[in-house]
Amino acid sequence: MSNLLLGISGLEVNGFGMTGWVNAAFILVYLGLILGGIPGLRIDRTGVAILGAILLLASGAVTEKEALLSIDLPTLALLFGLMVLAAQFQLGGFYAAATRRLGRIKDKPRFLLAVIIAFTGLLSSLLSNDVVCVAVTPPLLALCGQHRLNPIPHLLGLACAANIGSAATLIGNPQNILIGQSLDIPFTKYLLVASVPTLLGLALTWAVLVWQYRGQWEGPATDFGAGDPPFDLWQTLKGAAVLLVVVFVFIGGFWPRELVALAGGAFLFLSRKFHSRQILGIIDWSLLLLFICLFVVNDAFQSTGQASAAVAALKGAGIDLANPGVLFVVTPILSNVVSNVPAVMLLLPSAQTVEAGMIMALASTLAGNFIVVGSVANIIVVENARRAGVTISFWTHARTGIPITLASLALAAGWLWLIL
Repeated sequence: MSNLLLGISGLEVNGFGMTGWVNAAFILVYLGLILGGIPGLRIDRTGVAILGAILLLASGAVTEKEALLSIDLPTLALLFGLMVLAAQFQLGGFYAAATRRLGRIKDKPRFLLAVIIAFTGLLSSLLSNDVVCVAVTPPLLALCGQHRLNPIPHLLGLACAANIGSAATLIGNPQNILIGQSLDIPFTKYLLVASVPTLLGLALTWAVLVWQYRGQWEGPATDFGAGDPPFDLWQTLKGAAVLLVVVFVFIGGFWPRELVALAGGAFLFLSRKFHSRQILGIIDWSLLLLFICLFVVNDAFQSTGQASAAVAALKGAGIDLANPGVLFVVTPILSNVVSNVPAVMLLLPSAQTVEAGMIMALASTLAGNFIVVGSVANIIVVENARRAGVTISFWTHARTGIPITLASLALAAGWLWLIL
């Protein structure tokens, strides 16, 4: 353990030097990720990552060329293309219109919750779970207020289903995109592996919420004022056609995924109705910047050799990340400490097989339901609800999220043990 601490802290380096600057940036960034920013300052995780990358460049520890070479452009391209595709559905009013139609089954709250969970899980498997939560939360609040339904179980179902559903594919969330691109995991192979624990996890989510909120389905009549864009059938069909083509090519595997996503996004930019500014305004630039800066910081830390030394020290202590069982346990723990994308970036160099990638994708995504800050999707739902006057406290979420996370991870572990 002492070797591990020495390796991470850089005490073996004479003087501050370049390794010292790298260590300073690495510690700054990951402490910021753990704390959610810098205490006392209005700076979030992305801002801290930007500071870390700037520190490396300004100190000369990393050159501009080295920084550029460390960035995984295919991953960013795939993520950007899928964001454009998700924006098309949001601008076309699809999410809001589909959610409003669920009000037809308002008199059957358990069935309504099941449909919300299934609907959210399906959308999140094909589009970004974060975007789905941004788009669906306001109309879902409006639906609950209009029909006197308790919004909390439905909002918790939305958040948990978005996380679990996104685990089904390699395009459902940012960390899966990164893993799939880095390890070149076949789209169909992962889908076949992940579909069973995903479906079981969604069913489990429904069962936990139905049990916890039995007799608590009614709520006050409230006008939450969603203010959603009007539904445009043509624009929705246009987005659906592009999505079908993109997924078909992904399954076929006969064209690089990032090029497919970019081509689909480029086609959607050719619009007579939506200005490019509208589409670009929905893109999550903060997430893309987080990816870029973490690529720079992590690559710099890897180049010092300290990451390899730390992994070797862990292995000597009996924690071998190459062991599937150890990786499955470490991934969700680390994901809830520093968030899932940074956790995956830290673990990827030590898990370079397709099987390891599938383990990380499932474990890091299912772990997102554990606490509110375990997933951006959770934070989006909770913050949107707070602005509308609905409070979902840390403990309210944890009461549902912890059992769902532990049970869904156990189901996934059993399934992976059987087939891998």
